[in-house]
Amino acid sequence: MEYMKTILLIFGTRPEAIKLAPVILELRKNLEYKILICNTEQQKELSNQTLSFFNLKADFNLNVMLPNQTLSGVQSRILSKLSEIFENNKIDAAIVQGDTITTLCGALASFYNKVPVFHVEAGLRSYNLFEPFPEEAMRQMTARIADLHFAPTQRNVEFLKKENINSKNIFLVGNTVIDALFCLSKKVLETARKSLMKNGVIFNDKLILITVHRRENHGERLDEILRAIKTIVEKYSDHQFVLPVHPNPNVKDKVYKAFSKYKNVVLTEPLDYPALVALMQGTKLILTDSGGIQEEAPAFGNPVLVMRYETERQEGVEAGFAKLVGADYDKILKEASNILAKDKSKTRVDGSKNPYGDGKASKRILEQIKLFFAK
Repeated sequence: MEYMKTILLIFGTRPEAIKLAPVILELRKNLEYKILICNTEQQKELSNQTLSFFNLKADFNLNVMLPNQTLSGVQSRILSKLSEIFENNKIDAAIVQGDTITTLCGALASFYNKVPVFHVEAGLRSYNLFEPFPEEAMRQMTARIADLHFAPTQRNVEFLKKENINSKNIFLVGNTVIDALFCLSKKVLETARKSLMKNGVIFNDKLILITVHRRENHGERLDEILRAIKTIVEKYSDHQFVLPVHPNPNVKDKVYKAFSKYKNVVLTEPLDYPALVALMQGTKLILTDSGGIQEEAPAFGNPVLVMRYETERQEGVEAGFAKLVGADYDKILKEASNILAKDKSKTRVDGSKNPYGDGKASKRILEQIKLFFAK
C-alpha cells in the first residue's frame, strides 16, 4: 500500500505513552497515513508496558538509558539515535508530547532534518526554569521549533500567544490524557482492582494514593516530604496509604527505609496504567508531584495535594481540585489533615467540571493535521 504521508511519533516515558496512545489510534484510522512509533525508552519498562495495554508496539526502541546518566549524556544519546531514524526513513512530520528530554530531542532531530514538528500538550508554563526542572526549559524550547501547537486549555493558548507564537498555528484541543481514560473498559479496571487487592490494597473510603518522583524533589526536599507523610501515616493509622515506588534509587531507597515497617502502607512496584486509574477511582486523597495525575484526578472527584512549589497546571488549582503544598512539612500535614479528618463523602470535588478536556482531543488533533497537509 502506498501512503500519502509518514508521521513519526516520538516518546519515551509512561505519561507520554499514555497521552500519545489515543492520538496514534486516531491517526491509524486514516489509511493515508503511515504511522511510525519511536520509543526512546527513557522509562523503558513503564513506557513499553503502557503501549502494550493499548495494543501498540514501537517500530523503534532506542534503549537510551544508562545508570546515573547525566541530562547532557542522555540528550546526546537520544539525538544520535533519532538522527539514524531520520536518515533511514522518509518522515513527513513528527509528533512529540509534553516536556521531557525526549520531547526536546524529538523536536530538535526533526528540526535538524527540516521535518515539521507537532507538539501535543503545548503551552504549559510555570515561567520558572527550575520549577519544574528541567521540564520548564524543555517545553519552552520545544515551542520555538514546533509548527503546530496543540494546547490543552485556553490558558495554554494565551501563554503561547504571549510568546509571539503565530496564533494560526495554535489550537485548543483539550488534554489527550482524558481521551486515554475513555479507552479503559470496566473489565480492565475490575481486573486491575482485583490484582491490587491481592497485593493488600483495601478499597474503602480511607484509601490514599501517594506518588513522588520528580527530579527537583530529590535530596532534602524528598526527606521533608517523607517526614510529613510519615507523620500523616502515624496520625491516621486507620487509613491505608498506597505508594507506587519510583525505580530511581534516589527515591526508592529512601521510601523503603521510611515506610517498610508500617502496616497501613502498601509499597508497590510502579503500577501499570489500569492499576493507577483503578486506584485513583477509589481514593479519598492523592498526594503527588506528578503532572499527569493532576489532570486525571479531577475526572474522579479526587482532591489533590501537589507536592511542588510551582505547577503549570494552574487550572486545577483555580477550580478547587488541587492545592500546592510544596515540600513544606507543615503545609502537607495541615492540608492532608483537613481532608483525612472528614468522611470521604465530604471531600469530593465535582468531576464534571474537569478543566482539562472532554475526551475528544485526539479527534481535534487529527483534523488539524489533515488541514496542515492539505495546504
